[in-house]
Amino acid sequence: MKRGTVLGALIAVGALSVGLAGQQARATLPDAQKVKDNFYIIGSSSPVDRSQFTGGNVSVFITDAGVTVVDSKLAGYGPDIIAKIKAVTNKPITTLINTHTHGDHTGSNEGFPASVNIVAHENTKALMAKMDAFKGDKAQFLPKQTYKDKLTLGSGKDRIELYYFGKGHTGGDTMVFFPSIKVLATGDLWAWKDAPLIDLGNDGSGLAWPKTLATALSTIKDFDTVIPGHTPVSKPAELQEFQRYMTDLVAETQTAIKAGKTSDQAVASSTVTAKYAGYKSDRLKAAIEAIYKESGK
Repeated sequence: MKRGTVLGALIAVGALSVGLAGQQARATLPDAQKVKDNFYIIGSSSPVDRSQFTGGNVSVFITDAGVTVVDSKLAGYGPDIIAKIKAVTNKPITTLINTHTHGDHTGSNEGFPASVNIVAHENTKALMAKMDAFKGDKAQFLPKQTYKDKLTLGSGKDRIELYYFGKGHTGGDTMVFFPSIKVLATGDLWAWKDAPLIDLGNDGSGLAWPKTLATALSTIKDFDTVIPGHTPVSKPAELQEFQRYMTDLVAETQTAIKAGKTSDQAVASSTVTAKYAGYKSDRLKAAIEAIYKESGK
């Protein structure tokens, strides 16, 4: 396996999630899009056109007590996110949930008022604390509240459930469920129709990812709307399909490893993309290389 290729892929990831933050990319955010009566998203821009990349989807849940926001895009977009929210409600922002550590989902934490309660999985807080963006005085923008397996915020129609099902994209991915409106925000555990980013450097795991998603789907059943990390609003069937894709990708790669193939040979012989309509293979090589590395190859 070519370690240089893996490092190159990780550097490219950094350019998306952290590097652009340093460049203060100023692409315009879309307006808040209504998904259901009291639930909106501020959509993700294309990660392919880096000049237009602002970060992942931001969920906005308006409750009686105030507004809960999921993720905060790249650095520098805090005021823009707040302005988009103020365009649809005059209620104060009370809570910010970070689904995972990456800078395209945590970068604008510092743009929210100090009164906002920032929440994340305990592993995500530990990973965020290692980032330069949260060193020194910026440590005040780390999560203030953490959890281990499940956390419930609010009650009744304002209830929000946070779940950690295991490793995948990183070692601290949170899924956020809004029971009253049957919406599930997945973060980058389900980001796009392509091979995923397996961030081994932040304790991610391609080998565990299929089981993590299977556990999520067997635990959270009563949802009809999915907010992926980077692509438009989708349906449960698409999340279920991605779980099957991940199962096939890992199985195919493990078979290649057992057959003594190099990672390049595994990429060349892969048939997983062809099995899933609408899927791309832009990120397939990096994902297979990460699974090889995780497998000690």
